[in-house]
Amino acid sequence: MAYREVAMWEILSILERVGRGESQAAIQRATGTARKTIRRYVALARDLGWSPGEAGPTEELARGVAERCRPARDREPGEVEALLLPHRDRITEWLTPKPGEKRGLRLTKVHQLLERQGVRVAYSSLHRFAVEHCGFADRRRITVRMADSEPGEAAEIDFGRLGLIPHPPSGGRKTAWALIVTLLYSRHQYAHVSHSQTAQDVITGLEDAWYAFGGVVRRVVLDNLTPAVKKADRYDPIFQQTMEEYARYRGFILDAALPSHPTGKPQVERGVSYLRDSLFRGEEWRDLAHLQSGCTAWCLQIAGTRIHGTTRKRPLAVFDNEERSALLPLTAERYDPPRWAECKVHPDHHITVEKASYSVPTAFIGKRVSVRVDQSLVRIYHAGQQIKLHAKQPPGGRSTDHDDYPKELTPYTTRDPERIIRQARRHGPHIGRFTEELLSGPFPWAKLRQAQALLRLGDKYGWERVNGACGRALAFELVQVRRVENILRQDLEQLDVFSTPEARTPVVPIESRFQRPANSFAHSPSTGGEA
Repeated sequence: MAYREVAMWEILSILERVGRGESQAAIQRATGTARKTIRRYVALARDLGWSPGEAGPTEELARGVAERCRPARDREPGEVEALLLPHRDRITEWLTPKPGEKRGLRLTKVHQLLERQGVRVAYSSLHRFAVEHCGFADRRRITVRMADSEPGEAAEIDFGRLGLIPHPPSGGRKTAWALIVTLLYSRHQYAHVSHSQTAQDVITGLEDAWYAFGGVVRRVVLDNLTPAVKKADRYDPIFQQTMEEYARYRGFILDAALPSHPTGKPQVERGVSYLRDSLFRGEEWRDLAHLQSGCTAWCLQIAGTRIHGTTRKRPLAVFDNEERSALLPLTAERYDPPRWAECKVHPDHHITVEKASYSVPTAFIGKRVSVRVDQSLVRIYHAGQQIKLHAKQPPGGRSTDHDDYPKELTPYTTRDPERIIRQARRHGPHIGRFTEELLSGPFPWAKLRQAQALLRLGDKYGWERVNGACGRALAFELVQVRRVENILRQDLEQLDVFSTPEARTPVVPIESRFQRPANSFAHSPSTGGEA
């Protein structure tokens, strides 16, 4: 006779009737159970310490009776099991890790090896055999449901590839990426599309989502995106500085999912494939703006009005009725995403960021600085302290604060001839007049280097000697710094060029002597003279 599995509830009902004093015949008529079986249940219950009439039977008692009634399941091996039993030891060897290894062969590989030996069975049958006979553990993870989030508490975000769309600026096609933002409580979502996955794209997508939702959540769970997470770690991830600054600006906290652990953000994990299959595929998209308008409408009209598979509610309705009012308000202006960079200050006092140059004080030459660039300003930091602020320049532009240079180089860098002349006059009248003559003309900047060289001679020879040398050079109309330096080297500035007119030795002109008559040098010699 075939064995029929008896539920614990059937045994409990019979024991309860016995405990109330009903006869076995009455119990048989009510339950359909033979009196022999009823007597067996009562005997097993007595063996477990139960006596009719003293106390009512419990579920634990009925479960114990059911276990003792269950016969041993000795059976003959099935066809597939009989086929695999001769290979049991070999399969066990394949599945057992070798010394120094963490695990043995995968069961899929064992399946292939058996097929090569002519043993062809279904993979599910092999899996069942390995678990029962070879000690193969079922490695499927045991999962638990997380507690439901409160309204407005959290959102999950994830990037995913949609596909190629036309790119009018280049005339070709370019990959479109979607940033999905899913609210955990209502399952309402927003999709932002872009051609890249930069930190600016993440922030722009979140900003669009907050304005679409009308508020901000308190926590954002994100994948370990390179633009957002600098170092992925299970316990202490390091976020990019731009993302941390944005989180503080909007008032939410960042919560990175575990590395290589897609179940860490289950609500958004299939959002990209759902968007791709439901909206993107099978449509003709003109450009990114056309796709974005389609995504916005899809989130409201399709994804927002469907019956969600888990909550069995319409996400948009739950959001409007329960979650919208729980979001943090948008109290600040739209965020301007900055870009951060690490730069080294060049010897010319400048750094280069986004193909533009910005000056830094002399004290920081050769040091590494942090640079924050937004739409209008460039902030330069060293050791956490802001050391310079510049207006944003276009590529190829330069922003120079001449106060960053040493004071002695400022006139040259500012190309201010008048400033150099004033500085020269302070060291002597002849130096000032020489400098004025030197920098005269329509292009004084061409001789700024000579003027700087002249002022450096004072440090080498002394200002009194330089002043005398400049006076002597002016007397002979030698307005060249090289000639002034030659005068200093030969000590010619000590001559009496500047003595008083009374003491000055008179200059006696030398009589001209020529072998030819004077009229020979005229431009139009007279015809009546000597031939």
